[in-house]
Amino acid sequence: MFEKQANTIRFLCADMVENAHSGHPGAPMGLAEVMVGLMQTLKHNPKDPSWLNRDKLVFSGGHASSLAYAFLYLSGYDVSMDDLKNFRKLGSKTPGHPELSTPGIEIATGPLGQGVANAVGLAMAAKSAQNLLGDEIINHKIYCLCGDGDLQEGISYEACALAGKHSLDNLVLIYDSNDITIEGNTCIAWSEDIKARFEAAGWEVARINGHDIDEIEFALKNAEHKERPYLIIARTTIAKGALELEGSHKAHGAPLGADLLARAKEAAKLDKTSSFVVEDDVLFAFRTALELGDLAQAKWQESLNNLNDEKKSLLNALLKPDFTKISWPDFKGVKMATRDSNHKLLNAISAALPGFLGGSADLAPSNKTELSLAGDYPHGKNLHFGIREHAMGAICNAYARYGLFLPFCATFFVFSDYLKPALRMAAIMSLKNYFIFTHDSIGVGEDGPTHQPIEHLSALRALPNFYTFRPASAYENTLCWQEALKLNAPCAFVLSRQNLEALNESVFGEISKGVYLLKESKNAQITLVASGSEVAVCIKAAQILEQNGISVNVASAPCFELIANAPKQYLERVFAGKVLAIEAASALEWYKYADCVLGMDSFGESGDANELFRHFGFSAENIANKASDLIK
Repeated sequence: MFEKQANTIRFLCADMVENAHSGHPGAPMGLAEVMVGLMQTLKHNPKDPSWLNRDKLVFSGGHASSLAYAFLYLSGYDVSMDDLKNFRKLGSKTPGHPELSTPGIEIATGPLGQGVANAVGLAMAAKSAQNLLGDEIINHKIYCLCGDGDLQEGISYEACALAGKHSLDNLVLIYDSNDITIEGNTCIAWSEDIKARFEAAGWEVARINGHDIDEIEFALKNAEHKERPYLIIARTTIAKGALELEGSHKAHGAPLGADLLARAKEAAKLDKTSSFVVEDDVLFAFRTALELGDLAQAKWQESLNNLNDEKKSLLNALLKPDFTKISWPDFKGVKMATRDSNHKLLNAISAALPGFLGGSADLAPSNKTELSLAGDYPHGKNLHFGIREHAMGAICNAYARYGLFLPFCATFFVFSDYLKPALRMAAIMSLKNYFIFTHDSIGVGEDGPTHQPIEHLSALRALPNFYTFRPASAYENTLCWQEALKLNAPCAFVLSRQNLEALNESVFGEISKGVYLLKESKNAQITLVASGSEVAVCIKAAQILEQNGISVNVASAPCFELIANAPKQYLERVFAGKVLAIEAASALEWYKYADCVLGMDSFGESGDANELFRHFGFSAENIANKASDLIK
């Protein structure tokens, strides 16, 4: 029966790829036996993919998506045979790489290695949840399938080192070790001892034949008793059963071809003329997941019902955070660096929301992200990632996806490049994840151009479904957070190291429109629009212009992305006359609204921050001159 089940999965995956005329048959065919073992092991309920205490299965190698969809269909999730036949088709439930639109997909993994870090994040989140709710409510495991490519990516080592440090005994990583990548055998670029690497990082490691069900079942059963994260190295053959393409890199990313696929089915004693065949006895065996899932969830529900009132209240607060309970600091009239005001804001949010937590890439004292008196992971809210920005972003994405937490993570803005893939995946999944980036511009000063972000604002603003807030004052920072918490999307906060002036309140407009007026003149000839530290300089420039008889609007634009949603009449009032945009960054996106842009067209320099702003033209006098020239 086992061989029949494995062959059903194997050729179901091959049929999906063949029918789509594109895809990756190799890994799914090689992992068929491992998937049978997993399907006998997982505690999940296909009727309720959101059940809190389910085991979670992460497909880090997202190109092997046909295996994920075979698993979901055979187990009884809301994925039909027609969905399998629409694999990789526009608008289908079965896209080329796993996405959250498919019921049962835990997380969209995207680039190789992200899924490994996501799995570590889910395991960490489960430990945080267990600490809050007790192990009678949270006692599930995280399983992750990965391949050679995942483990070659640096993010996986960053994340797995952290998993070993925290002895995440709820994490099982199954490594599809088939020695094949797109270019050929892995030996052309890789020769390390994976077992030794993971043992050095604090993992327990097993080596098995990935096609032997007894070894697979034994290894998975042993996972129940581990006290550390567990790596199962499953030696497999890519495209197992694909005749002359078995073991070949040519089977990685292209259909097998109708002739070879027919011959392979015949060799496996299947009907070579039929596709998408799942015999009743196989489907019946796999669909027992429905009854077993119902039973497991019903038993868990009893534990949930027996929770005391305090724990029930806590669970409800985790599931439905109440933002009205936040006691916002009063920053009106306060001159302060926005990283400092942000520290107070993070602590105010944390005090009100039990699921708000996060940390920094070894920069918390400088990012100002410590949550006071909140303790350290796993028993507290402060997460310490070490100098691992790449993994940090993906781990916090997993926290956001877990369902109980609102995470944040932090580093210097110039290092946002290190976690860009995680930012993009957060946007694709609409995760409520908050990215704190301090040291926002040439205002970093003496550290010089390597540490002064120039193109980074434009890069973040180019991301769809991602909102970047660059507040101009401590008070505006509060308004930005209030708006960000309403959005069902990831947000970044780009914050200053240097003190920023206290600004007046809006004379017209609001943060929700992305831009508003701090100063409005009748029949304004020009509008100066800026974000962050440059706003206060624009107010001084406006005073110079008015002394010369020029009427000026000054607009603060803390969130460029929100401007697109503002009504036309609103923007016509804000952007009166000619528009000059000022930002100590590349700022090319401002040409969407501005007639002229005063930005950076080079990297910065090492020197005093105030001198640098003057040197690069961000002085009130130079802005006034630029505005005058624009009017002329």
